[in-house]
Amino acid sequence: MANVLDVATEDNLQYQFFPVSSGSVQFKVRTPNDAHVALTMGPQESDPMYEIFIGGWGNTKSVIRRNRTKPDKVEIETPGIVNGGEFRGFWVRWDGGIVSAGREGEAIPFISWSDPEPFPVAFVGVCTGWGATGTWKIEDGAEFNTPDNLEYKFGPVAAGSLELDFRGPHNCHICLTPAPAEIEPIYEIILGGWENTKSVIRYCKQKPEKVTVPTPSLMNANEFKKFIIEWRCGRLTIRDGSSGQVLMDWTDSAPFPITHFGIRTGWGARGNWRIRHFYKNGVEQILPPSAPAAAALYSPPPGYPGVAPVGGAGVWVDANSGQVPPGAVVGGQDCSGEPLYVARAQHEGAMLPGKVVSSHGCAYVPWGGQEHGKPEYQVLVGGPGNWVPTSGSNIPPGAFPGGETEDGEPLFIGRVRHEGSITTGKVQQSHGVCYISFAGQELGFPDYEVLVA
Repeated sequence: MANVLDVATEDNLQYQFFPVSSGSVQFKVRTPNDAHVALTMGPQESDPMYEIFIGGWGNTKSVIRRNRTKPDKVEIETPGIVNGGEFRGFWVRWDGGIVSAGREGEAIPFISWSDPEPFPVAFVGVCTGWGATGTWKIEDGAEFNTPDNLEYKFGPVAAGSLELDFRGPHNCHICLTPAPAEIEPIYEIILGGWENTKSVIRYCKQKPEKVTVPTPSLMNANEFKKFIIEWRCGRLTIRDGSSGQVLMDWTDSAPFPITHFGIRTGWGARGNWRIRHFYKNGVEQILPPSAPAAAALYSPPPGYPGVAPVGGAGVWVDANSGQVPPGAVVGGQDCSGEPLYVARAQHEGAMLPGKVVSSHGCAYVPWGGQEHGKPEYQVLVGGPGNWVPTSGSNIPPGAFPGGETEDGEPLFIGRVRHEGSITTGKVQQSHGVCYISFAGQELGFPDYEVLVA
């Protein structure tokens, strides 16, 4: 089990610091208001620093602040989120610049913010104040424990890979999904299955397996074994975490966006796990390329020579493999809190507006009722940031052009709120809706916002 650190904080707003070795911390706190968490490079209150205030302002709202400066980066209403009479559980994560906090037992954060200039986090501090004292139980390096029942435990992912340690006799099961539930589409990886004799990759619980390899004695009930799982534009790779050897590799021709992982054991096995995103101390680890090296991502500023503007301010810049040029227009955020950038890509003779999900290594565009992943795309750079609410076929004056259908009809850039996300897509005036790509599908919404120059 995890190490638990008991901490008492006085009503003095002075942080008590302790080191962390992973990209998250879990804790329980009992306080009437103002549970403050700081993320820093050293064991002291100094810049750069993230602060998450949970239950501030008389236990009415929560915020994320950087370097003790205002305005706050994010502010949301959270009435009654902490309690002076009972422990409430929370988690805080920092992954690739995305700082988020959530309630114990909930995979989706209640507050998150993406820092364009992240720094490595090595210490966590806690304090209370503004009339509150607190009692904390802080877990560092918490392990997942899975019983013998074949039920997945889920957690969010913010990057295109996971690093995990598993200790168990056999049947290490991992799934990758577009939601914190066992729903389709779903990838399943079974390591050391069939009494520790073989491993497989399975898609949507279908047989035959996509990949089957013999892996005799892969697992050990007495020691942790390390594995790395990577996904980029539909390519799923499983590596031995100690040697780097590829154990299994498969490419899905129609990939879906992965937002969560699940773990389980069964068939007579119990397991102990240590799960990490592929960021250590806030620094992204370099993955080997999954394709030949491409040409330069974008032309150097200013002017982006060779790239022509398409109307109003802003230019479309060629990019690939999840890369995002400086100055890219943020259109919204995924349900995990990851920023989504305004993008477009060619498909079936059309130029379709959509979204870049950097951690997935591609852009997504909606067409023909489905979501289509595109490893090569264009990103809107230096463009407008004015989003105007509208509905149906009412396109406001100055709407920013984003592409055209295969029949030559202009398409505009829209966005909608859906399932905890703000997702960008295409507005087709003749259809009277904004289409977005989400969880493998093309979804249409009659009420939306449109980008205006």
